[in-house]
Amino acid sequence: MSQQQHQQPFAERIVVADRVHTFAQASTPAAQSTALSALPTAVALAGDRVLAVGTVESLGEVAGPDTQIETHPGATIVPGLVDGHTHIVFGLELTRGEQLTDLSLAAAQDRMARAAAAAAPGEWVFGWGVDPNIFTDTGFTGRIFDEATGDRPMFLRMRDAHSAVINSAAISLVGLTGAETFPDESAVGVAADGTPTGYLLELAAMDLVLAQVPAEPIEVRAERLTAVLTGMAASGLTGTHVMDFHPGSREVLELLEERGELPVRLRFSPMVPPGADEAVLAEFAALQGLHGRRWRVEGVKFMIDGTVDNGSAWLAAPDCYGEGLRSIWTDTEAYRHALRYFAERGIATATHAIGDRGVAFVLDAIESLGATAQLAAHRIEHIETIPDDTVPRFAALGVAASMQPIHGTRHTRADRSDNWSIRLGDERAGHGWRCKDLRDSGAVLALGSDWPVTPFDPREMMAETILRFPLAQPELAPVQPEQALSAREALEGYTVHAARAIGAADEGTITPGARAALTVFAGDPLALTPQELAAVGVVATYVDGRPVG
Repeated sequence: MSQQQHQQPFAERIVVADRVHTFAQASTPAAQSTALSALPTAVALAGDRVLAVGTVESLGEVAGPDTQIETHPGATIVPGLVDGHTHIVFGLELTRGEQLTDLSLAAAQDRMARAAAAAAPGEWVFGWGVDPNIFTDTGFTGRIFDEATGDRPMFLRMRDAHSAVINSAAISLVGLTGAETFPDESAVGVAADGTPTGYLLELAAMDLVLAQVPAEPIEVRAERLTAVLTGMAASGLTGTHVMDFHPGSREVLELLEERGELPVRLRFSPMVPPGADEAVLAEFAALQGLHGRRWRVEGVKFMIDGTVDNGSAWLAAPDCYGEGLRSIWTDTEAYRHALRYFAERGIATATHAIGDRGVAFVLDAIESLGATAQLAAHRIEHIETIPDDTVPRFAALGVAASMQPIHGTRHTRADRSDNWSIRLGDERAGHGWRCKDLRDSGAVLALGSDWPVTPFDPREMMAETILRFPLAQPELAPVQPEQALSAREALEGYTVHAARAIGAADEGTITPGARAALTVFAGDPLALTPQELAAVGVVATYVDGRPVG
């Protein structure tokens, strides 16, 4: 054997803790028992890869004279957490202005009155996170904020990010008439007399208004994005799947990478607009592979429907207001064509589908691809309500489920008194966020926050996935408690299952050759109560083999 064959690469650093959960084992009781009885305590890293896993003693052969030994007493190392669904750069636009999350109508009006008073003449005022339940008595209209905002134009986003309201000053400024039409199911709300109410349903309607709103300077966006990504890393995240490639994303990312390294890795899947023709599809295919040092464009994202709260989720039967019977893709065959276009080119797809009919349609479309479906990874986002016969289809077709059960805990109530449940009725509301059923069926289940729709902290997300009620409101009854995940299943949703959802064989586990992404908790997340998990400290995060922060 040659001398070169005898040479063993040295680790750049060895990270040591009390235990390491590698998630290399199958998620079976026997495997879990073995894993818990013989846990490694150290991980050797070389470059951006895991070199070896074991104990400090067993890794001695890869410890060279320059190897750094980084010890975290009492801590637990797990694969780097990845949020399966966020909107990072788009989220800057979605979170512009005053945060109105969970505020009553009166409180939101007061907050916007103060913002308007502080604004210069003609300056727009913004808000986000608006609870749709505040419009129960008036219907969706921005005019109920006229007295609070006066002659300052106002733009408020709903918490689902699929609709917004503007006030009378903004209606006048942008020249909204109520007669506007769109190539998809977007719409401008109108009163009985045909005049616009200021309600903007879906992205095209909002974009019509936002085209006349001054954009934030890139320096401001760069500062805000830095704060978001730094906060993610501090909460234990090492990466996220970004479900868009919003205009301006490349510019702000390149600006940040001129200044240093991003604290998390970002995978962007550009959003294909409904009805996109062949030329547009080719443009999205051409974006594949575009990248920086810690960001890349990979896959595409579709939206087959909207949301339950605003009546645009695609349902098998109408909601209580007679809404929900149409897809955002007015020509659903065009969606099938677009799906096949990308699948044939080996480009991964993700499709937003919330209503039962929308989810079933996407599964049908993927099934119709036949063997072509195997050329790329496919996943469905959100999946808020599905009947029993839809559940096993995910595993059978190899389609990953990407879900945000925190939407259920934060936005619905066990007594069905919320807007989402009222619209769907008891039976369909009872089929909401079927995380446990999907996991038990053998499906891949990636978890995420849909930031900024809900906060990105994965510890809170995992805790509420286990508890099924909001951490801040323990007095509330759990929402569909039978759908609660175990601590291990929740953690897998942020690690090995997040990787499987994009077909990444070298992510989500701590094994030799895997990407060197680690999250180091102050305690063992598999042994903590959900409340303790939500509060456990993050000792360190490692991205591409290096500590962040």
